[in-house]
Amino acid sequence: MGRIFQTRKATMFKRYAKMAKQFTKIGREIVMAVKTGGPNPDGNPRLRMIMQNAKAVNMPKVNVEAAIKRASDKDTSNYEEIIYEGYAPHGVPVLVECTTNNPTRTVASVRLYFNRANGSLGTNGSVSFMFEHKALFKIDAANINSEDMEFELIDFGLEEISLDEETNQFIIQTAFTDYGKMQAALEERKINVIETTKTYIPTTTKELTPEQDAEVMAMIEKMEDDDDIENVYHNIA
Repeated sequence: MGRIFQTRKATMFKRYAKMAKQFTKIGREIVMAVKTGGPNPDGNPRLRMIMQNAKAVNMPKVNVEAAIKRASDKDTSNYEEIIYEGYAPHGVPVLVECTTNNPTRTVASVRLYFNRANGSLGTNGSVSFMFEHKALFKIDAANINSEDMEFELIDFGLEEISLDEETNQFIIQTAFTDYGKMQAALEERKINVIETTKTYIPTTTKELTPEQDAEVMAMIEKMEDDDDIENVYHNIA
């Protein structure tokens, strides 16, 4: 019984930690959106989408409103998005997506993670050419025909539409450069977007042994625990 309780407790804490990080990420995104486009979501499409993402992860409305209010304060420091590039152990290319108000602190931490894992921090462009920047939109699949949807949205950058059967949601993929165009097209058609995601998809994948995979994932897990690091992308098959 004790062992079962400890396992459940560990799972619970891990879930809470993930939720806390999601809230922190959205809070920082709100700051960036408000600083650049103002606090009114009606005139700030980036803020509208972030608020939708907050709803998708069950972030309380009061937290969202407080974040918008803080972001409107001129004394609140802004954040910037930075991508660091490098190689994990065994030559695995890695993109580290960060949101920070202190790039000096963040790059020092990222370099340390690479060094401790016998990897190496690279320069801009050293591995990014191995990835494609994409935007994903999740929408409710109920009462929507995928073929009709594809026909309607093809001119707005739609590259692929797929069904997540577990959630009954369509996932619409576009090039990241078509993000705004697709967002506007979905809003114009009053299609409820449940969540949006920016992602990097590798153009090729790399096979590793289980031992090598464990080494790389150990480094990535440490990175993902860092408050400044939002996502870590790799090309492990």
